[in-house]
Amino acid sequence: MEFAWNEIALNMAKDLEKTIMPLFGTKKAGENVGTNVSGDVTKYVDKVAEDLIIRHLKPLGVNIVSEEVGEIDVGSDYTVVVDPLDGSYNFSMGIPIFAFSFAVFRGREPIYGAIYEFFPKAFYEAIPGEGAYLNGRRIHVNEPEPGKEAISFYTRGRCLGLVRRVKRVRVLGAIAVEMAYTAKGSLDGVFDIRNYVRPTDIAAGVMLVREAGGLVTDEKGKPLEFELKAEVNTNVIAVANERILKIILEELENEP
Repeated sequence: MEFAWNEIALNMAKDLEKTIMPLFGTKKAGENVGTNVSGDVTKYVDKVAEDLIIRHLKPLGVNIVSEEVGEIDVGSDYTVVVDPLDGSYNFSMGIPIFAFSFAVFRGREPIYGAIYEFFPKAFYEAIPGEGAYLNGRRIHVNEPEPGKEAISFYTRGRCLGLVRRVKRVRVLGAIAVEMAYTAKGSLDGVFDIRNYVRPTDIAAGVMLVREAGGLVTDEKGKPLEFELKAEVNTNVIAVANERILKIILEELENEP
Protein backbone atom coordinates (compact mmCIF):
# COMPACT_ATOMS: atom_id res chain seq x y z
CA MET A 1 0.00 0.00 0.00
CA GLU A 2 1.32 3.46 -0.94
CA PHE A 3 0.69 6.56 1.13
CA ALA A 4 0.59 10.27 0.29
CA TRP A 5 3.10 11.09 3.00
CA ASN A 6 3.17 14.82 2.31
CA GLU A 7 -0.59 15.08 2.78
CA ILE A 8 -0.48 12.90 5.89
CA ALA A 9 2.32 14.99 7.44
CA LEU A 10 0.71 18.35 6.67
CA ASN A 11 -2.72 17.26 7.89
CA MET A 12 -1.21 16.05 11.16
CA ALA A 13 0.79 19.26 11.55
CA LYS A 14 -2.29 21.42 11.04
CA ASP A 15 -4.39 19.35 13.43
CA LEU A 16 -1.58 19.48 15.97
CA GLU A 17 -1.36 23.24 15.54
CA LYS A 18 -5.06 23.72 16.29
CA THR A 19 -4.84 21.44 19.31
CA ILE A 20 -1.72 22.65 21.11
CA MET A 21 -1.38 26.35 20.25
CA PRO A 22 -3.97 27.41 22.87
CA LEU A 23 -1.48 25.98 25.41
CA PHE A 24 1.47 28.06 24.15
CA GLY A 25 3.28 29.84 26.96
CA THR A 26 1.03 28.48 29.72
CA LYS A 27 1.97 26.80 32.99
CA LYS A 28 -0.30 23.91 32.04
CA ALA A 29 1.82 23.15 28.97
CA GLY A 30 4.95 22.68 31.09
CA GLU A 31 3.43 20.53 33.84
CA ASN A 32 5.32 17.27 34.39
CA VAL A 33 3.01 14.31 33.81
CA GLY A 34 5.48 11.41 33.86
CA THR A 35 8.63 10.19 32.16
CA ASN A 36 9.22 8.90 28.65
CA VAL A 37 11.00 5.74 27.53
CA SER A 38 14.39 7.48 27.79
CA GLY A 39 13.74 8.60 31.35
CA ASP A 40 13.22 12.27 30.48
CA VAL A 41 10.33 14.28 31.86
CA THR A 42 7.12 14.26 29.83
CA LYS A 43 5.41 17.63 29.81
CA TYR A 44 1.63 17.95 29.52
CA VAL A 45 1.91 19.42 26.01
CA ASP A 46 4.17 16.53 24.95
CA LYS A 47 1.51 14.03 25.95
CA VAL A 48 -1.32 15.96 24.28
CA ALA A 49 0.72 16.24 21.08
CA GLU A 50 1.80 12.62 20.98
CA ASP A 51 -1.68 11.27 21.75
CA LEU A 52 -3.01 13.19 18.75
CA ILE A 53 -0.25 12.03 16.40
CA ILE A 54 -0.66 8.39 17.39
CA ARG A 55 -4.40 8.64 16.77
CA HIS A 56 -3.57 9.80 13.24
CA LEU A 57 -0.98 7.10 12.60
CA LYS A 58 -2.51 3.96 14.10
CA PRO A 59 -5.22 3.56 11.42
CA LEU A 60 -2.47 3.50 8.77
CA GLY A 61 -1.06 0.26 10.17
CA VAL A 62 2.54 1.51 10.22
CA ASN A 63 5.25 1.05 12.82
CA ILE A 64 5.66 4.10 15.04
CA VAL A 65 8.73 5.40 16.86
CA SER A 66 7.83 8.37 19.04
CA GLU A 67 9.45 10.40 21.79
CA GLU A 68 7.26 9.46 24.74
CA VAL A 69 5.87 5.96 24.14
CA GLY A 70 8.85 4.49 22.30
CA GLU A 71 8.25 1.88 19.58
CA ILE A 72 4.95 0.47 18.37
CA ASP A 73 5.84 -2.40 16.01
CA VAL A 74 2.93 -3.83 14.00
CA GLY A 75 5.09 -5.62 11.43
CA SER A 76 4.69 -3.01 8.71
CA ASP A 77 7.21 -2.32 5.95
CA TYR A 78 6.92 1.35 6.93
CA THR A 79 8.21 3.00 10.11
CA VAL A 80 7.30 6.57 11.03
CA VAL A 81 9.80 8.27 13.34
CA VAL A 82 8.14 11.28 14.90
CA ASP A 83 8.70 13.98 17.48
CA PRO A 84 5.29 15.62 17.87
CA LEU A 85 6.85 18.68 19.53
CA ASP A 86 10.57 19.32 19.37
CA GLY A 87 11.34 22.27 21.63
CA SER A 88 8.63 21.69 24.22
CA TYR A 89 10.54 23.75 26.82
CA ASN A 90 10.49 26.70 24.43
CA PHE A 91 6.79 26.09 23.83
CA SER A 92 5.88 26.03 27.51
CA MET A 93 7.98 29.14 28.25
CA GLY A 94 6.46 31.18 25.44
CA ILE A 95 9.52 31.08 23.18
CA PRO A 96 8.27 30.68 19.58
CA ILE A 97 10.90 28.20 18.37
CA PHE A 98 9.53 24.65 18.18
CA ALA A 99 8.41 22.20 15.51
CA PHE A 100 6.73 18.94 14.53
CA SER A 101 9.22 16.42 13.09
CA PHE A 102 8.10 13.50 10.90
CA ALA A 103 10.23 10.95 9.04
CA VAL A 104 9.24 7.82 7.11
CA PHE A 105 11.37 4.77 6.39
CA ARG A 106 10.66 1.70 4.27
CA GLY A 107 12.70 -0.88 6.12
CA ARG A 108 15.88 1.10 6.82
CA GLU A 109 15.56 3.29 3.72
CA PRO A 110 14.50 6.92 4.28
CA ILE A 111 11.69 7.86 1.90
CA TYR A 112 10.17 11.09 3.23
CA GLY A 113 10.83 13.72 5.89
CA ALA A 114 8.93 16.78 7.05
CA ILE A 115 9.37 19.47 9.68
CA TYR A 116 6.59 21.94 10.43
CA GLU A 117 7.59 25.12 12.28
CA PHE A 118 4.42 26.51 13.77
CA PHE A 119 4.90 30.27 14.08
CA PRO A 120 6.05 31.07 10.54
CA LYS A 121 3.87 28.18 9.26
CA ALA A 122 6.95 26.81 7.52
CA PHE A 123 6.53 23.33 6.05
CA TYR A 124 9.88 21.75 5.19
CA GLU A 125 10.02 18.55 3.16
CA ALA A 126 12.81 16.18 2.18
CA ILE A 127 12.37 13.65 -0.60
CA PRO A 128 15.47 11.46 -0.91
CA GLY A 129 16.94 11.83 -4.37
CA GLU A 130 14.63 14.73 -5.24
CA GLY A 131 15.69 17.55 -2.92
CA ALA A 132 14.59 19.66 0.03
CA TYR A 133 11.72 22.13 -0.01
CA LEU A 134 10.18 24.92 2.06
CA ASN A 135 6.49 25.50 1.36
CA GLY A 136 6.99 23.85 -2.02
CA ARG A 137 10.07 25.82 -3.06
CA ARG A 138 13.50 24.20 -3.41
CA ILE A 139 16.03 25.10 -0.69
CA HIS A 140 19.79 24.71 -0.41
CA VAL A 141 22.41 25.10 2.26
CA ASN A 142 24.38 28.35 2.44
CA GLU A 143 27.98 28.72 1.26
CA PRO A 144 29.37 31.30 3.69
CA GLU A 145 32.67 33.06 3.26
CA PRO A 146 35.38 31.83 5.65
CA GLY A 147 34.95 33.59 8.97
CA LYS A 148 31.31 34.53 8.27
CA GLU A 149 29.68 31.30 9.46
CA ALA A 150 26.68 31.10 11.80
CA ILE A 151 26.71 27.96 13.94
CA SER A 152 24.53 26.50 16.68
CA PHE A 153 26.00 23.95 19.06
CA TYR A 154 25.44 21.93 22.20
CA THR A 155 28.42 20.45 24.01
CA ARG A 156 29.54 19.65 27.53
CA GLY A 157 32.74 21.62 26.87
CA ARG A 158 33.03 25.34 26.11
CA CYS A 159 34.23 25.25 22.48
CA LEU A 160 35.81 28.68 22.85
CA GLY A 161 38.10 27.98 19.91
CA LEU A 162 35.08 27.45 17.67
CA VAL A 163 33.44 30.65 18.89
CA ARG A 164 36.55 32.55 17.80
CA ARG A 165 36.62 30.93 14.34
CA VAL A 166 33.03 31.64 13.27
CA LYS A 167 31.09 34.88 12.99
CA ARG A 168 27.96 34.07 14.96
CA VAL A 169 26.68 31.52 17.47
CA ARG A 170 22.96 30.84 17.84
CA VAL A 171 21.53 28.33 20.32
CA LEU A 172 17.79 27.96 19.71
CA GLY A 173 16.79 24.98 21.85
CA ALA A 174 15.09 22.92 19.12
CA ILE A 175 17.42 20.87 16.97
CA ALA A 176 14.75 20.01 14.39
CA VAL A 177 14.34 23.74 13.75
CA GLU A 178 18.11 24.28 13.70
CA MET A 179 18.58 21.51 11.15
CA ALA A 180 15.80 23.01 9.03
CA TYR A 181 17.53 26.40 9.24
CA THR A 182 20.78 24.77 8.17
CA ALA A 183 19.00 23.23 5.19
CA LYS A 184 17.62 26.59 4.05
CA GLY A 185 20.85 28.51 4.72
CA SER A 186 19.81 30.56 7.76
CA LEU A 187 22.40 28.65 9.79
CA ASP A 188 25.58 27.11 8.43
CA GLY A 189 25.63 24.23 10.88
CA VAL A 190 24.39 22.75 14.12
CA PHE A 191 25.86 20.04 16.28
CA ASP A 192 25.03 18.28 19.53
CA ILE A 193 27.75 16.07 20.99
CA ARG A 194 26.32 15.55 24.49
CA ASN A 195 25.17 12.03 23.53
CA TYR A 196 21.71 13.39 24.13
CA VAL A 197 19.67 13.63 20.92
CA ARG A 198 17.49 10.74 19.77
CA PRO A 199 16.39 9.59 16.31
CA THR A 200 12.99 11.15 16.95
CA ASP A 201 14.67 14.56 17.28
CA ILE A 202 16.78 14.38 14.12
CA ALA A 203 15.46 11.79 11.63
CA ALA A 204 13.63 14.31 9.46
CA GLY A 205 16.36 16.91 9.86
CA VAL A 206 19.03 14.48 8.66
CA MET A 207 17.11 13.95 5.42
CA LEU A 208 16.46 17.65 5.03
CA VAL A 209 20.09 18.76 5.41
CA ARG A 210 21.40 16.05 3.10
CA GLU A 211 18.83 16.78 0.41
CA ALA A 212 19.66 20.48 0.66
CA GLY A 213 23.29 19.68 -0.16
CA GLY A 214 24.73 19.55 3.35
CA LEU A 215 26.53 16.90 5.38
CA VAL A 216 25.37 15.02 8.46
CA THR A 217 27.94 13.07 10.47
CA ASP A 218 28.70 11.68 13.88
CA GLU A 219 31.21 13.29 16.24
CA LYS A 220 34.06 11.64 14.33
CA GLY A 221 33.01 13.03 10.97
CA LYS A 222 31.63 9.74 9.63
CA PRO A 223 28.23 9.74 7.88
CA LEU A 224 25.61 9.49 10.61
CA GLU A 225 23.69 6.27 10.98
CA PHE A 226 21.15 5.56 13.69
CA GLU A 227 18.70 2.91 14.82
CA LEU A 228 14.98 3.46 14.43
CA LYS A 229 14.43 3.51 18.17
CA ALA A 230 13.23 6.14 20.63
CA GLU A 231 15.54 5.36 23.53
CA VAL A 232 18.87 5.44 21.65
CA ASN A 233 21.01 8.53 22.23
CA THR A 234 23.49 9.77 19.66
CA ASN A 235 25.68 12.68 18.58
CA VAL A 236 25.12 14.65 15.40
CA ILE A 237 26.90 17.26 13.30
CA ALA A 238 24.95 18.86 10.44
CA VAL A 239 26.80 21.40 8.30
CA ALA A 240 26.69 23.17 4.96
CA ASN A 241 30.05 21.92 3.70
CA GLU A 242 33.30 20.03 4.32
CA ARG A 243 35.20 23.15 5.35
CA ILE A 244 32.83 23.87 8.25
CA LEU A 245 32.87 20.21 9.26
CA LYS A 246 36.67 20.30 9.37
CA ILE A 247 36.64 23.39 11.62
CA ILE A 248 34.22 21.74 14.04
CA LEU A 249 36.14 18.46 14.16
CA GLU A 250 39.42 20.30 14.77
CA GLU A 251 37.96 22.24 17.66
CA LEU A 252 36.34 19.17 19.18
CA GLU A 253 39.72 17.44 19.15
CA ASN A 254 41.17 20.39 21.06
CA GLU A 255 38.47 20.31 23.76
CA PRO A 256 39.90 19.33 27.18
